[in-house]
Amino acid sequence: MKILRTPDKYFANLKDYPFEPNYTTIKTQDGSDLRIHHIDEGPKDGPLLLAMHGQPVWSYLYSRMIPFLIDAGIRVIAPDLPGYGKSDKPAEREDYSYQRQVDWMTDWLNVNDLKNLTFFGQDWGGLIGLRMVANEPDRFDKVAMGNTGLPYNPEASKAVLEKIKEFRESSLKLTPISMAKEIREMDGKSLTQEKTEFHPALKFMYWQKFCWDTVDLPTGLLMTQMMGNNSRLNLAAYYLFVSLGLGKFFPFKTDVAKAYEAPFPNPSYKMGPRAMPSHVPTIPDQSLDAQKKAREVFKNWEKPFLSVFAGDDPVTNGIERDVLEMCPNAKSAPHIGGGHFYQWTRPKELSNLLINFINTKGD
Repeated sequence: MKILRTPDKYFANLKDYPFEPNYTTIKTQDGSDLRIHHIDEGPKDGPLLLAMHGQPVWSYLYSRMIPFLIDAGIRVIAPDLPGYGKSDKPAEREDYSYQRQVDWMTDWLNVNDLKNLTFFGQDWGGLIGLRMVANEPDRFDKVAMGNTGLPYNPEASKAVLEKIKEFRESSLKLTPISMAKEIREMDGKSLTQEKTEFHPALKFMYWQKFCWDTVDLPTGLLMTQMMGNNSRLNLAAYYLFVSLGLGKFFPFKTDVAKAYEAPFPNPSYKMGPRAMPSHVPTIPDQSLDAQKKAREVFKNWEKPFLSVFAGDDPVTNGIERDVLEMCPNAKSAPHIGGGHFYQWTRPKELSNLLINFINTKGD
């Protein structure tokens, strides 16, 4: 397996990310060494929170939450998934799958021998992390998650499957604007809903195709759009540079843009963010059996479980209903807003929910 490693110099001088790196090396399925990065902040004797990110971000996403959590006496461990952040980046599309990410991160968990954990995951951090919890339930005391789930779709109509296949293979060229327009039209229904005239996969496929077809995925621009408080003029200028293939030369990047471009010195490093959306199981795929098995674990879960959804994220709004059905022991927290990446936009509110959850005895 060809594996890329981002030189440290690309992470120099990132705003509000002063954390010391920690590295763990695991073996891939072909015996290659894969180095996974994590940060470990807060009192060493404090209750442990394992916080996992999704796509196309990295542990930088938690940098606004960490001060609140540390002040509450909580020790925060936040890894970078393989392909993201300071972790190694397998270079080929075929290197990435849902199962491999679960296997790699479960190995990372076991090598570090982490125990008595509270888990929190969002986006792919939830899809992967909930499977880790199901694999190693004795290592976790509590589970919290939001804007994510464990999608299980054993059925989809032939018409839906054919439309998705035809769309993915089409020559249609999506732009950030045309892709975002379709995603915003997701009507809040779950990615795990039953068959209807509107199947969510028929909208989510725009994100999947955009990420895969865009060789130089504009992670800085995308995250600036979703997280930044930048001016419309700045965003329009950045978009123009990206559309001309000159995104890396844009002279007025926000701190957010710099942070989310830092892991990727050139497009060859972006295979993880490009490949992973296509592995979200919105339709029947090779993950079905593993998803079903993991969901059975949570069906009988007796430890505290908190569902923490933003409530205003069109991609995941409807998933909370499925999560609460999957885990009858789960409790639903108030919706705090903030969109998909609410770790960044609502850091205090989300931190306070997790602090209270961690400090509450029993249920």
